[in-house]
Amino acid sequence: MAATQNDASGSTVQLLSPEGTLQASAAADEFLPFLDRLDDDDYRRFYRDMAVVRRFDIEAANLQRQGQLALWVPSHGQEAAQVGSAYATRPQDHIFPSYREHVVGMIRGLDLVDVLRMLRGVTLGGWVPEEHGNFHLYTLVLASQTLHATGYAMGMQLDGTTATGDPDTDEAVIVYYGDGASSEGEANEALVYAASYQTPQVFFLQNNHWAISVPVTRQSRTPLYLRAAGFGMPSTQIDGNDVLASYAVSAKSLDDARAGKGPAFIEALTYRVGAHTTADDPTKYRTDDELASWVARDPIVRFRTYLQGQGASQQFFDDVEAEAADFAADARRRALTIEGPDTDVIFDHVYAGPHPRIEEQKAWLERYEASFEGGHA
Repeated sequence: MAATQNDASGSTVQLLSPEGTLQASAAADEFLPFLDRLDDDDYRRFYRDMAVVRRFDIEAANLQRQGQLALWVPSHGQEAAQVGSAYATRPQDHIFPSYREHVVGMIRGLDLVDVLRMLRGVTLGGWVPEEHGNFHLYTLVLASQTLHATGYAMGMQLDGTTATGDPDTDEAVIVYYGDGASSEGEANEALVYAASYQTPQVFFLQNNHWAISVPVTRQSRTPLYLRAAGFGMPSTQIDGNDVLASYAVSAKSLDDARAGKGPAFIEALTYRVGAHTTADDPTKYRTDDELASWVARDPIVRFRTYLQGQGASQQFFDDVEAEAADFAADARRRALTIEGPDTDVIFDHVYAGPHPRIEEQKAWLERYEASFEGGHA
């Protein structure tokens, strides 16, 4: 059974207990004031987004099993870590995801059917970040986005768009990656540059305990957040299934980054309930007991219990369930109408202008496809 790797000193930040009551850990004191930024609508929005993306996630997996997608990357179980941190960002911030931050994209204005298009293989990237809340492209090459994010944050410093003293315009970067990606060289190189140049950046590591089939305990002898100290960077370990802890710690870290206090590192302890992707079979390497122990800590159930204790009505939960079902059904309907692009897209953006080799290859493909017209091979 994979260990959770909570720090023995009890420094894991938790605001909501697993039973859904506000019961802050001793390590949470400095982050509690950030909850004052939230109102009842924010709390309900947190729940709504977690529930909606869970339903969408299930529908997308079904689409893949039915041959409509080449691959699906589930986020089931990690919703609280993602929703809390996403709402801690500001409109001017830039987000560099890995490949399962679907709800972060949704919060930043991304149409999640664009994710389906990408995983169906009909786009070259998926979306234009500037048109979707500075939510950058998914990166399936592990950890490379950590360098992209650090380079972008260094550019912010050169452009003077951070640490000006104006919270409405100062910018920061947040980059998402996982425990598996933390073992890649790129992730460690990014930490070196971020610490050296004191970039306005937050590294948000979602420790979901399994890098495909390798447990985190085999990758690291110590809790992952302790690595940051070796780079001279402050770090915090949070209960990643606690949406309030994710929000509060991310809000403070991003505030500090915008103010010129340098980068910070957050390790969110959560769990990948589903498969790594639909190409994976987690029953080959995980135990039923381990899975059940984490399902019992479901982030959506925990937050629902909290909201019920705060007076949220059954009608609210019924409305969210209906909205989630409609959202998923709409995504399915639209996914089934996705058409492949014209073959010109393969060639049109290889070079900035016309190129004889590309034109030759394009002409060959046109002749080849024409050879099938009328049933002749």
